[in-house]
Amino acid sequence: MNSRKELFITSFGLFSLFFGAGNLLLPPLLGYNAGENWFLVALGFMVTAVVIPIIGILAHARLQGTLYDFGKKVSPQFSLIYCILIYVIAVALPSPRTAAATHEIAIHPTFGTSPLLTSTIYFILVLIFVLNRSKILGFIGKFLTPLIVTILLLVIGIGLFSSEMLTTTSQINTPLVSGILEGYQTFDAIGAVVVGAVIIISINLRHNGNFEEKRSLIAKSGWIAGFGLFIIYAGLISVGAYYGSEININEELSNDMQRANLLRKISIASLGGFGNTILSVLISLACFTTAVGIIAGTADYFKGLLGNSQLVYIVTAILASVLGVVVGQLDFNSIIIVAVPVLLFIYPITIVLIILNVLPKQFSTPLVFRAVVIATFIFSIPDVVGFISPSESLGKVTQYIPLANYSLGWVLPALAACLIVGLLPNKKA
Repeated sequence: MNSRKELFITSFGLFSLFFGAGNLLLPPLLGYNAGENWFLVALGFMVTAVVIPIIGILAHARLQGTLYDFGKKVSPQFSLIYCILIYVIAVALPSPRTAAATHEIAIHPTFGTSPLLTSTIYFILVLIFVLNRSKILGFIGKFLTPLIVTILLLVIGIGLFSSEMLTTTSQINTPLVSGILEGYQTFDAIGAVVVGAVIIISINLRHNGNFEEKRSLIAKSGWIAGFGLFIIYAGLISVGAYYGSEININEELSNDMQRANLLRKISIASLGGFGNTILSVLISLACFTTAVGIIAGTADYFKGLLGNSQLVYIVTAILASVLGVVVGQLDFNSIIIVAVPVLLFIYPITIVLIILNVLPKQFSTPLVFRAVVIATFIFSIPDVVGFISPSESLGKVTQYIPLANYSLGWVLPALAACLIVGLLPNKKA
């Protein structure tokens, strides 16, 4: 085995699977709104969009199993439900969001067509590729991501070096927390537990290295891919803060396509109209391959769950595509709003499962897993309910929960449960 070549292939594969092109619309507006506090926002964003996903890959390096293995210490029933929820969320939110991003970045500015028409044609094509498993996707993905990254680095570099490095007054009261919560919207932590299993299968098919060799390879690849995400995300946040202040986008920021408008204006200002067109096309293709990967992976999971039936695969792919059309006609910003309560519920559980799977054995027993997950679940409920239907009575309850005002009320209870149960003597699994 050529270790350098294998490391390159695995790192590139991880970055490509993490690299949901729709995520590119998030950092610039976050940096623009953060203004002078963009660095604090970037720090928070990196916690949930980069650091936690890297830890997720490290957990996969230790487990070398599937998504099911992340939660099986809680109970087999819990892990099954968790897996189903993750895949359903994947086809209901990030997959349709790729259609919305494609419409706002590339289709609507050029053709002015309706989002329903875009999402319908988009997911018909997605379904065709999912059902036929064309190898062209691998070919496109292999060369597509380097092109997108190269153009993005040009946008970031030109944007920063040609700007006056001035920022606007911050519109965010709690920049660090806002960055953490905005990082939820990348779905990168969920991506870590899903795509890590895909990478492990790919590694096993390519060579027969021993457990420790694979563990080292996966861990190094995770760090390299994470560093790539860090550069892109931090660069886009900073260019949104510095270069965005020089662009007249007040009118665009008042509508639902504000994220796409900001990224498009920055790319036009830095690369010109042709560069922006190339960027739009490449991002649209990346969105497309991401949607195909999500739906194919979900169909594979339910196929394996239900007797390895090809009919189940086809039906799942069709249902996921129909759902994509329905949700995908919403604008990008609306999908983000819909996703917030879902992510406030599932993201904390995903984060604690990731962290628990890299802790020393003393703090990763089944009893610790159950205590931490239960504490996380209970203390995440006020965050979800508070977002959906805030009330005075709920406010009276949350005032006694540390960090609940920041939608992070689960953090300290989960930590306390881990420490208390982990330090108890004579624990039984």
